[in-house]
Amino acid sequence: MESIISILRDNGEMLLLGQYPHGPLGGLAITLLLSALGLVLAFPLGVAVALARISPFRWLRSPAIGFIYLVRGVPLIMFIFWVYFFVPVLIGRPVSGFTTMLVTLVLYEAAYLAEIVRAGIEGLPKGQTEAARAVGLTYMQTMVKVVLPQALYNMIPSMISQFVSIIKDTSLAYVISVNELTFAANQVNTMLLTKPFQVFLILAVVYFVLGFALTSLARHVERRISSKRAGTAPKPTKRPAVPQTVAAE
Repeated sequence: MESIISILRDNGEMLLLGQYPHGPLGGLAITLLLSALGLVLAFPLGVAVALARISPFRWLRSPAIGFIYLVRGVPLIMFIFWVYFFVPVLIGRPVSGFTTMLVTLVLYEAAYLAEIVRAGIEGLPKGQTEAARAVGLTYMQTMVKVVLPQALYNMIPSMISQFVSIIKDTSLAYVISVNELTFAANQVNTMLLTKPFQVFLILAVVYFVLGFALTSLARHVERRISSKRAGTAPKPTKRPAVPQTVAAE
């Protein structure tokens, strides 16, 4: 226990911020920044892919299905290497490891978010879409004004849970030398040499605390949504009591 406290005291700043302010930002800060940017940028792409996935137009539906199956069928580590070697060839100049990992997360998570969005849309009663089309709304107007607002609200817990997955996925950025939390922990371990168990135990605890906190938040939000749904549900009307005099007759 004393060795863990000493590691945190002497190297806690590197685990949190990397070499900042005397060098580039890293550690936990880069992990959270990568995760947040990945989720924010992947979300609109995931919604677009989900809408194409359930579109009645085959020329939209087929590429969306192919993209989802391709991305979900490939390990993330392999996808990182694809982007790492392909993006520089595509744009004609080298890119940083941070940019490579961000592009990877956006594309990779968009496929998973697309399936979450699709499940949210298909989980709504069919009457919502039919009523919207009956009053003259087009397909896109129905999706944007009626279906998506309800589906996205119901998907908030799943989105938070997906954020947990993104945080864990950023640990693989270590293989392309992105200075995130796992990379910072390995730097600390290289400096100490004799305390690998303690260093990586700290790393595991940090990931666990982040995951547990966000998972608990997702459960809390899910309960709030369920209770709000139950509170707005129409209550069954009670039949008026029959007067005793009438019953006696």
